[in-house]
Amino acid sequence: MTPIQRYLAEEVAIDHADGLIPRREALRRLGLLGIGLSAASALLTACGTPPEPGRGTPATSSGASTRGTSSGAATPAASSGPAGTPAASASPAGPSPLPTQAITFPGPEGTTLQGAWAAAANPKGAVLVIHENRGLTDHIRSVAGRLAASGYSALAIDLLSREGGTASFADTAQATAKLGEIAPERFVADMKAGLGELAKRAKGAKLGMIGFCFGGGMTWLLLSSAEPRLAAAAPFYGPLPDHADFTGTKAAVLAIYAEQDNRVNASRDAAKAALEKAGLPHEIVTFPGVNHAFFNDTGPRYNAQVAAQAYQRVLDWFGEHLS
Repeated sequence: MTPIQRYLAEEVAIDHADGLIPRREALRRLGLLGIGLSAASALLTACGTPPEPGRGTPATSSGASTRGTSSGAATPAASSGPAGTPAASASPAGPSPLPTQAITFPGPEGTTLQGAWAAAANPKGAVLVIHENRGLTDHIRSVAGRLAASGYSALAIDLLSREGGTASFADTAQATAKLGEIAPERFVADMKAGLGELAKRAKGAKLGMIGFCFGGGMTWLLLSSAEPRLAAAAPFYGPLPDHADFTGTKAAVLAIYAEQDNRVNASRDAAKAALEKAGLPHEIVTFPGVNHAFFNDTGPRYNAQVAAQAYQRVLDWFGEHLS
């Protein structure tokens, strides 16, 4: 099993342990990832038993924040509802999105890549957006549109383009499984092509990058690929690649973590060490009282207040390093 497949499998198991998906569905998704029934059952058992119905863990915490660098001030979190249930009144963080346009552009080795493009009226910079493990969804298109409304032209790339695009899969679990089969080198090549298209469409703009969950890991991966064109990056709760080395980039990195996301947080210190070793401007922000994927307003762990805080931190960071 590759590191990417392991990450995706653990995510399924944790979703089951948190009561977000039933056991049957978890076993189906793990099977799509190539994990046999015995191994899948063992993984689900190792990650814990789902909570009883109606007894979910609240999304708030009385613990202190570990915002920013070691000297950062605390930022309180507020729940948008119990775990697994976004508040009915919750709205996406940031401004109303500008419309996105479905585009295709040249990829490596004669391939054609797909994406969603949103042009800012008076761009202050340009941002490559990397999706979660479900592929290019309406949520990620909305993020690109919100960035454009905030002054940053944005391109959300579909990393399943070579398979016909995310829309070609019957469901998101199949899209996730296919992402687990793709070599990291291909992801890097496609993301570099995405940066090239972004630079072409936003001539003269400084280039940034943002990614969420799986896409946060992809952001770390591109930072590890000696990519010189990035001026700023904001990986959201993304797993760090093994032996990450950022010495080939000059990007200023804002790394976003969630206090309750123990699995991804296990690589936070290694990310900090790699950033320091490379001498990159950086800030590590851990928001209290929230879990993995707290920014996704279509998901069960969404926290509207903290998502708004995180979005503003990203805008402040891009304003400093892209504008």
